[in-house]
Amino acid sequence: MREIIFDTETTGLDPLTGDRLVEIGCIEMVNRVATGRTFHEYFNPQRDMPVEAERVHGLSAAFLSDKPLFAERVHDLLEFIGEDPLVAHNAQFDFGFLNFELTQCGHGEVHVERMVDTLVLARRRHPGAKHSLDALCTRYGIDRSHRTLHGALLDAELLAQVYVELTGGRQIGLQLAVDNTGEGTVTATRFAPKLGEYRAPRPHQPSDEEIARHKAFLESFESPLWTS
Repeated sequence: MREIIFDTETTGLDPLTGDRLVEIGCIEMVNRVATGRTFHEYFNPQRDMPVEAERVHGLSAAFLSDKPLFAERVHDLLEFIGEDPLVAHNAQFDFGFLNFELTQCGHGEVHVERMVDTLVLARRRHPGAKHSLDALCTRYGIDRSHRTLHGALLDAELLAQVYVELTGGRQIGLQLAVDNTGEGTVTATRFAPKLGEYRAPRPHQPSDEEIARHKAFLESFESPLWTS
């Protein structure tokens, strides 16, 4: 099964108030194993970069000024993600910006049924705990020491590892199922063990010989505590 783990960086929180997508990073996974194929691009937002946003991801307006517009790379992006499930952390946010940019350049939106939200998965699996990407990396022992700022491709790489842990680790037979409750795609554990030769159950009761040997062993103790 092919899935795309992705993350975005933006100028702010809401595309409907003028914020834009400035970076996207995508990781291809097949059967929950990264294939090494990625898509990563910075975009010129054609606007200023708020100080608060730059503190998060470190992307300045000057750095982005010579980067392509989203519309110039949209075909490559759509070709990479195909029709496969898209996995993101707090996916409503990333889907909102992705779909806004798609519609701005005349493309249809990515359907929400393709959305897999790891934040939803984390809340269900670890209720009451912290569910940020940093917290989940700490919980699962994933090294994030090289993450000094947010970055779309780096965060997608970390999220890919978190996603594997959230869905049960690298166990054969665990597959995804779609939950149309409106909270995003969730996992269902469907374990299909390999069938091998039938083995008769092993006897667990001791034999007469073993009982005799055990009795002789106990009688070898001088003044054992259990006889006092």
